[in-house]
Amino acid sequence: MSGSSTSEDAVLVEAADGVLVVTINRPRVRNAVNRAVAEGVAAAMDRLDADPQLRAGILTGAGGFFCAGMDLKAFGTGERPSVEGRGFAGLVERPPTTPLIAAVEGPALGGGMEIVLACDLVVAARSAVFGLPEVKRGLIAAGGGLLRLSGRVPHHRAMEIALLGDRFSAVDAHGFGMVNRLVAEGEALATARDLAARIAANGPLAVAATKQVLAAGWSADAAGFARQADLAMSVRTSADAAEGARAFLEKRSPRWTGR
Repeated sequence: MSGSSTSEDAVLVEAADGVLVVTINRPRVRNAVNRAVAEGVAAAMDRLDADPQLRAGILTGAGGFFCAGMDLKAFGTGERPSVEGRGFAGLVERPPTTPLIAAVEGPALGGGMEIVLACDLVVAARSAVFGLPEVKRGLIAAGGGLLRLSGRVPHHRAMEIALLGDRFSAVDAHGFGMVNRLVAEGEALATARDLAARIAANGPLAVAATKQVLAAGWSADAAGFARQADLAMSVRTSADAAEGARAFLEKRSPRWTGR
């Protein structure tokens, strides 16, 4: 892994129809993460959360690769591929509050898989491969891989992935629930755009509150219901909730205002 880039060309950003598409753009090094990538992704995540017109995001990689993890050559020269407050790749410690979809083609290994695990939905080509090989290098997957993995896949499968460090296919990942949509090679981004458009068509306040509850992982006990109550009330009494009911009765698409 080698090379250096500025944040402007290491990450490409495109906004259209309420969806922000963020592309790691270092295919020569399989989109390995250096400081420029981390800064570019962090800036894109800040934009995704700050712009009320953006209702969903997609994170993908250029050139048929998702991400091969940390750029070891850049790291060896003293670069740190993280951003304060968001962590590795400008993402893993604080993902956006707006829903984020990973569109995976090719390898998503090490830190690349940790980026995937930080996303809310995953679309993967059948030819994509995943893995947390850190133990093979005497390291641990400290970029959220170990913290998130057991919440994404069954316990014993998580142990196998983390302790063996072997690669596994997108077909396997789909089979045990880590991947939402399994698609033909080259179709991951298009499918992710479709999912993002469907999210963007829903009430923005309801989507934000729904993600907040799910991401918090509250238990279905009295404390969990109490925490959820304030969020539910703020959504239920919003102008958007009233608009949703009107649109249903009038058999038309709702016109959301985010209020």
